[in-house]
Amino acid sequence: QVHLVESGGGSVQAGGSLRLSCAASGYTYRSYCMGWFRQAPGQEREGVAAIHTGAGDVYYADSVKGRFTISRDNAKNTLFLQMNSLKPEDTAMYYCAAQRWGGYCLGPSEYHYWGQGTQVTVSS
Repeated sequence: QVHLVESGGGSVQAGGSLRLSCAASGYTYRSYCMGWFRQAPGQEREGVAAIHTGAGDVYYADSVKGRFTISRDNAKNTLFLQMNSLKPEDTAMYYCAAQRWGGYCLGPSEYHYWGQGTQVTVSS
């Protein structure tokens, strides 16, 4: 059984940084993507960043390119999201997710396993 547990969210001022972590247990696939998604109130869930667990390719939403960095510690089965130069529009619930069958790595509908989320709030 796969469990994803996020941590590291919080409240910061604009321009600040946060590092999210996602501890993945029971997830042994090495050919699919793991990613970070976010959802603000009243908005659809969107892909923020993803990494292919086998090839190591990374993918970012245009809105976070140059500011966010996704990485993975395979030995510890942990996914990270380093978020720098945060903006108020980055405020959202952030979710860690993992694919079971593959597909578009930034598409929420392509993901089977989800964590409970961690809140990120950026004030101006």
